[in-house]
Amino acid sequence: MTTDTQTDKEQLGQMLEELHRFIRQRPGLEFGNYKDATEYRRELRQITRDKRDAETMLFHVWRSLMVTKTLREAAEQSFSGRLSWNGKAWEYVTGQYFPTEYRRAACAVLARALWLHWSSAWSERPFSAESVRAEAKRSLGVGISKRWFS
Repeated sequence: MTTDTQTDKEQLGQMLEELHRFIRQRPGLEFGNYKDATEYRRELRQITRDKRDAETMLFHVWRSLMVTKTLREAAEQSFSGRLSWNGKAWEYVTGQYFPTEYRRAACAVLARALWLHWSSAWSERPFSAESVRAEAKRSLGVGISKRWFS
């Protein structure tokens, strides 16, 4: 017999595994969309940084024992709701150019999930945006904190 908590953890595990698969997929940049190799490499570096940020936050979400409701709520509230969970996989609706934005969407969802988790965990004591930012800086590092929790 499975409990609701166990089922929720299994579903969260599946959601996070699929999100990790989504983040790891190749961006598929087309060199012809850039005027020179310098611009192409600059874009590629940004996409790689977004991947590192997303994986760092994903690992932290995985460790935090968050509930699936929080992750779903974060997906609805972040990146215009364009990254969503359909029950089996993550679906992304492209805004402009998929290679440059799909990992940013994952970062936005994960940052929002962590924000919601940390703010609800502190419901007993006074909550402030600064306390969440301080936790992000402590847990995830200065760079991620500045990029995703400002």
